[in-house]
Parts: sequence; C-alpha cells; structure tokens
Amino acid sequence: MINQRIFSLLQCPTCRVRPLVVEANGVRCPRCQTLYPFCDGYIDLMPRGAEFDYVSKYVSDEEQLAAELDYRELAPPLLAAGVRDRTLRRLMRWQKNDIVLDNGCGTAKHAVWNAKYVGLMVGSDPATLFADEAVRTVTLAKADSRLLPFADNSFDKVFAIDILEHFPLPVIDAYLAETARVLRPGGRMLAFSNTRERSPIQPLIDVSRFLGRLFVKAGVYDFEREKLRKSDHIKALETWEDVLAAFERAGLRPVKVIFWNSLFTTFVEHVLMKLGEALIGRSRGRSASESVPSRVSAGAAREIRARQRMRSRLRKKGPVYYALLAVTLLMELDLWLFGWMRCGSYFILVEKPRS
Repeated sequence: MINQRIFSLLQCPTCRVRPLVVEANGVRCPRCQTLYPFCDGYIDLMPRGAEFDYVSKYVSDEEQLAAELDYRELAPPLLAAGVRDRTLRRLMRWQKNDIVLDNGCGTAKHAVWNAKYVGLMVGSDPATLFADEAVRTVTLAKADSRLLPFADNSFDKVFAIDILEHFPLPVIDAYLAETARVLRPGGRMLAFSNTRERSPIQPLIDVSRFLGRLFVKAGVYDFEREKLRKSDHIKALETWEDVLAAFERAGLRPVKVIFWNSLFTTFVEHVLMKLGEALIGRSRGRSASESVPSRVSAGAAREIRARQRMRSRLRKKGPVYYALLAVTLLMELDLWLFGWMRCGSYFILVEKPRS
C-alpha cells in the first residue's frame, strides 16, 4: 500500500532535489529526470549510480534468503519480537498524528504491528523481503539508509530494530547522520542493537546456553537458521562508549537506556522454544498449506514447519496464544529486573535537539 501522504516527504536520493513529480507509474525527479517506479506494493527509491563499499548480505543474497527465512507471513508480536515491540511502544509513546519511519525495516513486522497507532508509518529497506501484510498495510520504500529519499525534518519518530550490529562503522555514521537529517527537531529515535560486552550475570545466562548445546549434541535441534540470520553481524560498536559516541557524532542526545540482560530470554530461546519447535516441526502430518524450501537443512526445515503450524494456531488467539504471551511477559522481566545493568544488548531512546 502506497499512502499518497508520502509523496510530500520525498526527495530525489540521486541529486537531492524535491519535490518529486508523481506520474502514473512512479515518481520522477524534475532535475535529473530519474523515474523511481511503483513496484508491487512499494516504491523503488534506491539512488541511481551510487557505489558503496559495503553491501548488506540481505541485498547481495536476497534470493537465497527469501527462500530460507520464511518471511512472508507474520505471526503476532510474541516472544523476543514481542518484547522488542512492547518496549518500542512503551518508549516511543505513539501519537495519532505521528509520521514514523522504520529505517531498515526488514520484513516490516514492527511497522505493521504499530501502524494503527500513528498517522503514517513508512518502512524503508534496500532489500525487499517485505511480509505480505506489510505490502498491504504499510507504505514501503526500497531505499538505502546512507542516502534516504526523504526531505529534511520529515519524521516525528524513527526506529531501528536489530540494525546497527550489521554495519561497519562508516555505514553506522552515515545511517545515523541521515536518520538525524530526516528527523524533525525534538523528534525521537529508538534503536535496539547489541555490543560485544558481557552481562554481569553472564554465568547464569550461560547455564541455558550449556543446556542448549547438550540438546544440539544429542541431535534434538540445531541453530542453523539463527546462524544464517546473524552471519553478517559485525558489531562495530563494541562497547557502550562506542554507542554513545556514534549517536553524539550524529547530533542525537540520549534520553533513556534499557539493557537486556537475557536471563529468562536465553532459557526460552535456547531451550524452551527450540524443544517446542523440534516437537511441533516433525515432518509427519504435513498439511498442503506448508511450504518448506527443498535445499534447506533438516533442522531449518523442521523450524520452518513449526513456525508455519504455530502461526495457524495463533490467529485464533486461543490457549496457545495466551501461553506464548505469558512466556513473552516472562522474557520481559529481564528488562524490568535487570535493565539497569550494563550489558551488550540495549534499547536506546535519543532525541534530536530543537536548536
């Protein structure tokens, strides 16, 4: 869905001119005459002729990842994604007239889950692995965050969930500088990411990791899809001081910080959830609606089947949904109990100064 309100926010990512001219099949720059076409539910607003040293794996390997990540259908916001989403809503305090950018939206699941709370939700990503529901309900742009196709001071709020850990430092600086440019004075940005720092309660957290390794060794499950998803994590911001310095260079002032010391979360993700996936994702009893790529590993196929089967149950919001909601709230306890203790994973809320 392309909301016409986005047209007034656009500028040419190639020559930085605005406004763009709306035509039947796209938007055109009046200076360089570049046509940015309307595609299947999004606008292709990638800068033309730009060459970047760094290209995300999600762009270079988009076709492979499209087959393996099972991204097109969204589940409700539960488990770790649910904790991220609940914290996003709590810290951002959405207003009905907010114009919001999900900068590096991926599937745009957080944009979908929060679109109803704001005036206009825009999702932007250079890869087009957008969920079907996002294509139907969110205004989407194929765009590079180093040259955003939006005018200065366009957005009231911006968020970036699981983004910064993918980038080398020059890309982080460009990403944050562009985010600050399109954010209005007084506007706020929320980022969730992680450094290389260990938690003060890491020995307790590692108990769950140890149990997970025992199950992997026994062949009960594996973490191959998780390794694929995280295979391009760079974590160029290695310490908390690095994080603060990066936002300071972009001119963004910290407002609030919550650390995620994942005591309960690691048990859920490394033991409880993986055992459930191993049980639910067994190959027998496959339905015609299930679709698992043939070239993925046995463990990845089992995990994809489990997620597809669970999504069909979660739509009904029955006992399974409320059981997973209870587990989500258990995971959120990590923030309420230990959020003051510095560790690698963090939520940071920052503000663009008014002057």
